[in-house]
Amino acid sequence: MQGIGIIGCGNISSAYLRLAPLFKGLEIRAVADINTDTARARATEFDVRAETVDGLLNAPDIDIIVNLTIPNAHFMVTREILRAGKHAYCEKPIVLSLAEGEELRALATAQNLRIGSAPDTFLGGAHQAARAAIDAGAIGRVISGTAHVMSHGLEHWHPNPDFFFLPGAGPMLDIGPYYVTNLVQLIGPVKKVAALTSTPQTTRTILSEPRRGELIPVKTPTNIHALLEFHSGATITLSTSWDVWAHRHGNMELYGADGTMFLPDPNWFSGTVEVAGKDGQAHVLEPGDHPFGVPNQHDQATPKANYRTAGLADMAAALNEGRAHRCSLDLAIHAVDVMTSVLKSGETGEMVTLSTTCTRPDPLPADAARALLK
Repeated sequence: MQGIGIIGCGNISSAYLRLAPLFKGLEIRAVADINTDTARARATEFDVRAETVDGLLNAPDIDIIVNLTIPNAHFMVTREILRAGKHAYCEKPIVLSLAEGEELRALATAQNLRIGSAPDTFLGGAHQAARAAIDAGAIGRVISGTAHVMSHGLEHWHPNPDFFFLPGAGPMLDIGPYYVTNLVQLIGPVKKVAALTSTPQTTRTILSEPRRGELIPVKTPTNIHALLEFHSGATITLSTSWDVWAHRHGNMELYGADGTMFLPDPNWFSGTVEVAGKDGQAHVLEPGDHPFGVPNQHDQATPKANYRTAGLADMAAALNEGRAHRCSLDLAIHAVDVMTSVLKSGETGEMVTLSTTCTRPDPLPADAARALLK
């Protein structure tokens, strides 16, 4: 049993605390936050203990610390976790630059520690069914595709949306990791990128309580349209924007030599995957009995499968089994390279060749997923 601690008790922490009990090998024992009142409230809500950040870093019953702080603190907090001799698992994006990623890699290697990173939604039943079908040649060699994540931002519902509009966030670094990571697990690493970016609004008005009406600055591009060339030769159009009121684009489509695949939102574990052959007739790809495709969240218009912490559970199991974990540092750093290179291309107007690569994570078939659950 791995003793788990959490640093950062904001909105996302409730998902980890609620879902971790689904998995074997995990026991969340303590939480911490720079705001001690926030930590105590979350600890009381989920019947764990509250610690100071230093107290959690030095707690002898904690093996892995989950970093749920804001993006521009991810590197610093993860570095402190490693310096304390603990394994680290971080929310996305794990770092905001390749230099930060390489510093973490060197530190983890020197201390024989693991680093994992969200997103883990690509381990979901829908995306693993898509992976298996692509690997089996269902649409032939992937030639091209599209991916769209577009809305009008988070200031409409999030109580403290400020950091979403600062460097280190925006739609590319906040939502892009789900799409980039899923594309990499489906068709492999990216070779080079080109992009056009803009910031149509310099301020946003918060429409949620308790800060309704407050203006916040926008200091990162919110309208980003990119072209990704993969080492496989596939070219994918990726659009991430918080300046769209409505659209009719699918979340993700892949166009192969022998057919087309329509994929659901990679921000979730489930959804409908469809495959069309050369006749153009689409049919639903059955997800089989994959447990991470079973809806377990019913507060949406359509029930969703939400198994966040699956990546953490896989890392904990990998530590015990002496194997690689799927939400790896290499994968996370490559995704950061893709996204920051997109932003760099938008800034310079030039195509950017990536300096990193990675291997596709191992697939997670149904039996392996079931082995992670209690």
